[in-house]
Amino acid sequence: MDGGRREEAAACEALHRALCECHRRIRDPWQRKASCRHLNRSLAECMVSSCCPEESEAVRTLCSSAGTTLKRTQCQQAKVSLSICLSSHQEPS
Repeated sequence: MDGGRREEAAACEALHRALCECHRRIRDPWQRKASCRHLNRSLAECMVSSCCPEESEAVRTLCSSAGTTLKRTQCQQAKVSLSICLSSHQEPS
């Protein structure tokens, strides 16, 4: 594992610990959902970018604004590529 991957894994682990702590501290399900939402999203984004860094960056770049028809098409293609990449990391059910 190279230095960048180790740093990203450490960041994801830190977010996971923070999310677990948030869930532990806040017992009410409605308050927990509202209070921990940002950590949940950050952890999800961290894990996706860790598994599929190039595809994740392409989606972030190409889908950041509406843009032209070409950019919208490229955004859709980037989303499909990301979906395929993530699927390749899933365990068969």
